[in-house]
Amino acid sequence: MRSRSLLTPLSMMLVAASGVRAAYLASVSALTAARESSTSRRPDHPAGAGLVMDGRLPAYEGVDALYSPRRTVLDTILVEAAREAGAEVRENFRVTQVTSSGGRVTGTRGAARGRPEVTETASLLIGADGKRSLIAGAVGARRYREQPVRSFASYSYWAGVPVTCGELYQRPGRAVAVFPTNDELTMVYAAAPMTEFASARADLEGHYLRTLDLCGDLGKRVRSGRRAERLRATPDQPNTFRCSHGPGWALAGDAGVVMDSVSAQGMTHALRDASHLSAAVVAGLGGSRPLAGALHDHQRRRDRAIRGIYDFTLGLAAFPPGHARPAPLPRRRRRRPAGNRPVPRRLRRHRAAGAVFHPPHRGAHPRLAGHRQAHDSHGEPAVLRPAAT
Repeated sequence: MRSRSLLTPLSMMLVAASGVRAAYLASVSALTAARESSTSRRPDHPAGAGLVMDGRLPAYEGVDALYSPRRTVLDTILVEAAREAGAEVRENFRVTQVTSSGGRVTGTRGAARGRPEVTETASLLIGADGKRSLIAGAVGARRYREQPVRSFASYSYWAGVPVTCGELYQRPGRAVAVFPTNDELTMVYAAAPMTEFASARADLEGHYLRTLDLCGDLGKRVRSGRRAERLRATPDQPNTFRCSHGPGWALAGDAGVVMDSVSAQGMTHALRDASHLSAAVVAGLGGSRPLAGALHDHQRRRDRAIRGIYDFTLGLAAFPPGHARPAPLPRRRRRRPAGNRPVPRRLRRHRAAGAVFHPPHRGAHPRLAGHRQAHDSHGEPAVLRPAAT
């Protein structure tokens, strides 16, 4: 599933902070071709079935749009930025073994395509090698908070589909996302419960298109275009945390925490984790504090940052029967508890997750029953209109 990605405002800020400055991104036509998407949400609200909510995302560090570049484009930009910053980049190099001595990881063995194997040593080996991480498996990284696979995902790229902005749909037992991307293509993604995968395998494309037919006129619009690439489908969507460090090794991104793709948080998590882990490594190897302590604190920071959205993602991927969306997150108490007692940690986690999906409005909150007008995050009207049928 690595050919697609979704960059949230937080992701874009992290990309810029990693050394890929806005001016550099703007000069790369491949990424600017991934058109800006102010997300339009088309949900089935219990209080207003069939309504469409149009509005802009709240700005975060000056970014108020989602971007959906192809991973082939984004990865190339990041690799080139690393090379320009002085990193030695070896492409088409396959690691086959993790080396160790006295219970401590010392490096790797591997080879470039068509070349003999070589051994590389390092003070710290960082595995950023995805959900099926060779590094994590070799060191026996402990798993925790593990949950079974809950959904499977299907997606493809389409040409000639009429799309003006990003679209998100929630239907009973379905989640659908539509985003413009590079080369004038549109990425169309659908998720469904894992319990349907065995029957869907007999006709994956039919299952995919029937899902789009549940989303207003989306199925018709997609059929009016042309599928530019094969349909990809996968049930390989584990949900787990791994211990992120040990003697001589550390894990980053999906190698350390992986979750269902339904919430599209993979790139945000990977970029944030890389940023925080880099700071811990600089502190540890730079001598300002012991490396083991810095990596330990990084794992705690990582878990705090992602725990709320991880639980929320599991709820989305479960597709609760009878609901078009998961139960709402707990509301903030109207009165502060007596004294100066801190807010319980569990409630803080829920608030953190809610902030990702339901940022506070500076204007009035949307009211789906009674009034047909809402306000977006800038206090401007957000239009609620009947969905296309």
